[in-house]
Parts: sequence; C-alpha cells; structure tokens
Amino acid sequence: MKYSRLSILALAVATTPALGADFELSLTDDSAKGQVNFTPTTSDIQGGVGYTYHQGSRHIANIDLHAQGRTAIGNLPTTAGIGMRAIGWDDDHVDGGAIGLGGFANMNIPNVPGLSVGGSLHYAPSILSFGDSDDMTSFEARVSYRVIRNAEIFGGYRYLNTELDPSGDINLDEGLMAGMKIFF
Repeated sequence: MKYSRLSILALAVATTPALGADFELSLTDDSAKGQVNFTPTTSDIQGGVGYTYHQGSRHIANIDLHAQGRTAIGNLPTTAGIGMRAIGWDDDHVDGGAIGLGGFANMNIPNVPGLSVGGSLHYAPSILSFGDSDDMTSFEARVSYRVIRNAEIFGGYRYLNTELDPSGDINLDEGLMAGMKIFF
C-alpha cells in the first residue's frame, strides 16, 4: 500500500508540467503536502488539487476554486482570490469533509525583489460539513522568496481543524512548514 501511494505521487509530479501552472511541495514535522494549481496568477480563475499525507495514516485531499485578480493593499502589489476549498479526509476509524468558503492573498514586497507574504483562510460551518466533521477551519500563512524566475522557497504555518460530533476538536494537520514551488 505504501508503494502504491508513492507511485501515485511520482506520477502526479511527472505529469504536472502538462497539466498545471505550478506545483508545490511542503513538509511539516508530521505531514507532506503536494498541490497542483492549473491556472497562472494572471488568470481570472484559480483551480487546483492537493493531497496531504499525515503521519499515522491520515489522508487529506483538497480541491480549490477561486475567482482571482490583481489589486494593491496599501502600495503592495497583491494577488487575491475569493472562493471555496473542498476538503475530504480519512483516518482509521473516522472520516469527513467540508466545503470551506474564504480566500487567499499574496503580497509582493517591492523593496526586496522576490520576497512575498501570503496566506489563506477557509471556514465551513456544520451546514457545509459531512461525515464525522461538524465544522472545519483551514488556515495558512507563509513567507516566500523567488530564488529564480520559475522557482521559490517558502516557510510558514499550516492549520487544519475540524470538530467531531462526539469527541470535540481535532487538528487534522498543524505545524510549521517549509517547502518549494515550481512554476511551469
């Protein structure tokens, strides 16, 4: 089973240039996440899919769909999006998911070429949750540096939480992260 997951991940990485605008890989102490976005930041729509493997056999998948555009916050050039993130997860004895509404923003720092800060926040109340999830919150904050024209490295914090009906809150994925993003 472990080798089949690795085969699927290797196939996804190999086909990314034909299917996507960018691919990112990020790691925390307990998880690894791959994300493929299908449209460039200049497009009006942003769509992507991701998969996270969390230590202890927890699998988390996401599908993103956002309207996006360029704007400015203060004098900082910003790419922002508003939309949804559908998240499904499976653990040994419980599983669930939700459709979170929210958005993202990535701000470039003009005084330091290549440096940007960004984040995303999506929330799903119980009406948009299913399975064992009663609500869900997905949050990410990061600082990125564009090393070369088509690659950047980043560090930040990732938080994915859901409430289980009988047992309370559970953090599906949480921690400091580091990663890289490749643009095609």
